[in-house]
Amino acid sequence: MKPWTRIENINADCRWFRGHVPCRPHKQFGVHCADEQGRTCEHYDRMTSKILIIKLGAVGDVIRTTPVLRKLKAVYPHAQVWWLTLTPDVIPSTVDVALGYTTQAVASLHAVHFDLLINLDKDREACALASTIPAATKMGFLLQGGSAAPAGPAAVHKFMTGLWDDANKENTLSYPQEIFEICGFEFSGERYILDSYASRGYVWDLPRTRPIVGLNTGCGGRWSSRLWAEENWAELSRRLTAAGVVPLLLGGSQEHDKNLRIADAGGAAYLGHFPLPQFINLVDQCALVVTAVTMATHIAIGLNKKIVLFNNIFNRHEFELYGLGEILEPGVPCSCYFSPECPNNCMQHITVERVLASCVRLLGA
Repeated sequence: MKPWTRIENINADCRWFRGHVPCRPHKQFGVHCADEQGRTCEHYDRMTSKILIIKLGAVGDVIRTTPVLRKLKAVYPHAQVWWLTLTPDVIPSTVDVALGYTTQAVASLHAVHFDLLINLDKDREACALASTIPAATKMGFLLQGGSAAPAGPAAVHKFMTGLWDDANKENTLSYPQEIFEICGFEFSGERYILDSYASRGYVWDLPRTRPIVGLNTGCGGRWSSRLWAEENWAELSRRLTAAGVVPLLLGGSQEHDKNLRIADAGGAAYLGHFPLPQFINLVDQCALVVTAVTMATHIAIGLNKKIVLFNNIFNRHEFELYGLGEILEPGVPCSCYFSPECPNNCMQHITVERVLASCVRLLGA
């Protein structure tokens, strides 16, 4: 019997081992766990532990959680990292096992024992999974009495800022600082990790001789309090064009009709709405992105784009821009903190002139 056909020579603890399909080194180089002489494969990368991250949430929240991977990889270089999420498309390739939130994935997780489980969501289903999936150490949030609870002292701060608006307003930590604290780390400016999908072969009909500024006009269906008026987007488009910049409207299906109107009124380019990987690549064509707090915010930061960020209902300390941009807020007090609707339309107090000045300043820099 050839050595590589013997079960005792299978390296199931190798980072590349999959069990149900051939591993990547075998597909690329034809190698086995053991060669004809019984020697171990040169690509063998032994794992000594398993780590599970649970971050199901919105695309932007998942992207802004990726800095913790840099620290985990540094502290646990021989760990196999798993990640359970609603949006596996944005999970970095450095994650060994990226799982979509499906019945099949959840079933498989309950059959694996993890050395470290980190749940960074306070949703009931995420906390329930964190409570029931076997793991030696658990960090973040668990389910107690039917609701979220901190798994330990390190998660108390993040837990309390989610309970009370006044506690949230007093917070001075950014989101990356908070999640690093939960994991027992100190944040040191670790950046987002996001693939640009540059190699997917997308072709865009855009000018290449002038900088492109992405104008992300939406903010999701729930949060109308964050909307900037259509006429402002149209006027900003005209002013940017006059300044020698190409304005490019960004958005999803919800913004399609609105973006058509803005393009018609302001002359901005609009190429349509696209699936997430293609949208990420479109944002990658921009030098700068103007956006409210939404998915595009974190895509832009992940791609190291300059950014002008509109904020009116969140604590500005929450956002780590890594020196890439500026946060613009209404210059008047308002009661719409964490509110889906604003009684005063305070976003009207962010003027086109202020936004244009920020764009010019950042592009000049």
